[in-house]
Amino acid sequence: MSIALNILLPVVESDDFQRQVEATAGTGLFAQTLETIQVNIGLTCDLACRHCHVESSPKRTEQMDWSTMLLILQAAKRSGADQLDITGGAPEMNPNFRRLVVLARFMDLQVTVRTNLTIMLRDAYTDLPEFYRDQRVHLIASLPCYLSENVDRQRGMRVYDRSVQVIRHLNAVGYGTESDLPLDLIYNPGGPAIPPDQNQLEETYRGELEQRFGIRFSRLYTITNMPIGRFLHDLRRDGQDEQYLQLLRESFNPATLDGLMCRRQVHVSWDGTLHDCDFNYALGMPTDDGTPRHIRDFDGEALTHRRIVTGDHCFGCTAGHGSSCVGALA
Repeated sequence: MSIALNILLPVVESDDFQRQVEATAGTGLFAQTLETIQVNIGLTCDLACRHCHVESSPKRTEQMDWSTMLLILQAAKRSGADQLDITGGAPEMNPNFRRLVVLARFMDLQVTVRTNLTIMLRDAYTDLPEFYRDQRVHLIASLPCYLSENVDRQRGMRVYDRSVQVIRHLNAVGYGTESDLPLDLIYNPGGPAIPPDQNQLEETYRGELEQRFGIRFSRLYTITNMPIGRFLHDLRRDGQDEQYLQLLRESFNPATLDGLMCRRQVHVSWDGTLHDCDFNYALGMPTDDGTPRHIRDFDGEALTHRRIVTGDHCFGCTAGHGSSCVGALA
């Protein structure tokens, strides 16, 4: 059974975000289409990053089973969704991970894997770069800064050096250098701040990483730290939680609303529960009343027109340039 983590969210009596959307757009927030099925196939991870909103770690044991994966692939085929976005934990640690990727690619689904990079240095995973290349998987990798001290502070000692080592291997097999093998990196602020301009930061990343290590990547995505999970623990410890939430509210940008990822995807947790996004999953917030709430009850038409379940954490996706699974929105 899924573990709800909503105790980690600051207690609010009303949904200020929904009211802000209605005041801005004249209506609530609804899905527009269903292009992507995002799946969290397990919470087991070789790291325990400070900004992880689902609180993955080596101690977590939750894993999606094969029968649930098959239901997801069937749902994608019925609904016409053409993209499978696989995340975790370290999704590679699910024992059925490779089988899922191979079958999804056989079905002509575009497969994206969100990797922490370091998993590819562990025994039994060192051949993943070649596996990814052969399956033509789109890789999105966490590298929250181009400076080692900032990465290690967020993700653990020597994670930066190990990540660079893996990127070099990925470059060697074509990732980040060939157009059909995209390697995108993710930036997260090191503290309670809104990400800077994505295009400018990408140029800095590109120059720094190529000059220092000769490594290349395709694109950089800037993603705002959500006030949930381990990041919220840090905010509360430092007495910055209310200040950060206020910053997100004051930075609301209506130009981000059309591009919100929840309007074009549905998220499936490791136990098959349906959510509007992985942040709602982390908070134990399933899809809206009256819509399917488990993959076994999947209804593409109903999910395409569903009302999005929101909370004040959603201000994180609309602050500044916006934030989504594919970076800035405006």
